Amino acid sequence: MINRARNSFADVSAIEETAPGEFTAEADPEWTIGGRPNGGYLLAMLGRAAARSATHQHVLAASAHYLHSPKPAPVHLTAEVLRTGRSASQVRTRMTQDDTPCVEAMFTLGTLSPDGDPQWNGGMPAPVACGQAECEPITGSGGPAIMDQVDLRIHPDDFGFARGAPNGSGVLRGWLGLPDDEDFDPIALLYAVDSFPPATMNIALTGWVPTLELTAYIRALPAPGPVRILHRAHLIDDNRVDEACYVWDSRDRLVAQATQLAGIRLDPPG
Repeated sequence: MINRARNSFADVSAIEETAPGEFTAEADPEWTIGGRPNGGYLLAMLGRAAARSATHQHVLAASAHYLHSPKPAPVHLTAEVLRTGRSASQVRTRMTQDDTPCVEAMFTLGTLSPDGDPQWNGGMPAPVACGQAECEPITGSGGPAIMDQVDLRIHPDDFGFARGAPNGSGVLRGWLGLPDDEDFDPIALLYAVDSFPPATMNIALTGWVPTLELTAYIRALPAPGPVRILHRAHLIDDNRVDEACYVWDSRDRLVAQATQLAGIRLDPPG
């Protein structure tokens, strides 16, 4: 097993402002899958650029289109404030590398309350019930580099894909912790909604499932500690799949949710 250094999420997603609305960042080689940076990780960097440029502090919504996968190397970010209102701001961002557009994202920012409860949540699935210790760790499994940076654990009933025996459900449930028990914030939640392996791995074993578009909502400030995640596929059609992700904190509060459209290639029936 390769022993890799672990740096905090705040450090590996840090950005540096070089001019108003202009930033640089370093896509860390340890936060990669197959040598390419994770899409949620890249979105978190853009979220930082949006928050640094806007009047409002917290990301409420993000919609990202993935144009070209950057290399683990320096990237350039731009942020353009489109509107500033009393309760929300809208910011357009872009990530480029060597003048090649990599990710385009729109953000809505506002202020999340640290207290309060939902007025209604009848449309949401139930929080993942399995305890963290009962779940199977992927960390240290010899897989993608990013899996040695986080504490990612999968519900034992959903772990068949890791043994080459997917159960056909298209569902992955489990837990996610950041390096050295770092607490989640709204920016880290942008990574959390894209942190799990593709839910399609529990339908059929495939290679890379590249994200084409991802929309994320940050619903509340998370309580300290790891988060629980439900990640599930809805439909595979014409070599594309849509997936939904739900994230709960230790209070059973839904703190983030997302949908994404990704490319996929399934082996034809034998």
